[in-house]
Amino acid sequence: MKQNYLYSSFLPGNFTRLKRSKLPLTICFFAILTSLPIFSFSQDSASAFYKSGMENFSSGLYNAASKDFDKAIQLNPAYAEAYIANGKVNMEMNRIYEANTNFSKAHELQPKNKEVTRELMLIQFNSNKNEQAIQLAGQCGCDEAARVMGISYYRLEDYGNAQIWLQKALKQNDKDGEVSYTLGRTFLELEKDNDAITYYEKAVKDEPTRNNWQYELGLLYYNANRFADAAKTFQDAANAGYRQTNDFLENLGFCQLYGGDVSDGMKNLNTVLEHKPGNVTLLTNIAYAMYSTKRYEGAVEFYQKVLNLNPTDANSLYMAGMAFQKMGQKDKGQAICDKAIEMDPSLAKYRQKKELPTGL
Repeated sequence: MKQNYLYSSFLPGNFTRLKRSKLPLTICFFAILTSLPIFSFSQDSASAFYKSGMENFSSGLYNAASKDFDKAIQLNPAYAEAYIANGKVNMEMNRIYEANTNFSKAHELQPKNKEVTRELMLIQFNSNKNEQAIQLAGQCGCDEAARVMGISYYRLEDYGNAQIWLQKALKQNDKDGEVSYTLGRTFLELEKDNDAITYYEKAVKDEPTRNNWQYELGLLYYNANRFADAAKTFQDAANAGYRQTNDFLENLGFCQLYGGDVSDGMKNLNTVLEHKPGNVTLLTNIAYAMYSTKRYEGAVEFYQKVLNLNPTDANSLYMAGMAFQKMGQKDKGQAICDKAIEMDPSLAKYRQKKELPTGL
């Protein structure tokens, strides 16, 4: 009968033929038994590293804790609790990418774990991944879900859903300034200015240090012709640290001017004029503000400044003529208006008729 041989060369040039032999059944069974504790040993070691990580976490040793959790995961890749703990310690160290990776793996292992879903939702929300945040918020059932969905829908410009969820969030916490502010912005997009003002006011009341919210509220008051409220809110924004740029001073100045505070209004507007000497648009707006608030001498003064810079400005010449008429100098005013119409015949439609139309 033919034999099977194995060849071995322990020494150069000295080959020995060895018969291939079969291991006894008892030896194979023993080998299987001795391999079984390895998996159990890995689990025990993973648990030990997890325990060490939790102790380091509690002591504030975040880097050491993260290393322990990494080792636990290496030994047991299905260790959901280690992924969760590692995600939390990553968040403490502001390692957002690593935290997202760990929570995502935990979510795969435990998709119904509300704590994991919440943590993952907040990461997506704070990273402006709004579609993912909305999806996770729908699974979360946590207190923050309505808030996350409302703000996320606003970011996605879905203002109808934003309104629904933001209002739900306010019912849960009516002191959440961020939600009130976002709801105010939502109503602006929906062209509901009065509702927008209501929620802006609430947001500013709840978080009075947010000076940019105060400034935006001032602009809303301004557009609603609530000039005194606008001026006060602009001042509040400045007191809270809002930078007093040219635009800020111009808006404040016009609110004061239209609201009757001519002295402070012109003080702020003159500051802007110093920064923008010869700015025709600003001079024209001041002249018109003077005219519309029945300060006709001031209107003539500023229309004259505009005409000095641009003598062909027929509109400003016409308005100067109207101001003279309002001051009682009708002949002079009409002559100026007629001159303006010669420069720009389209202005004739604003001239009052002196005689009754025929055919009555």
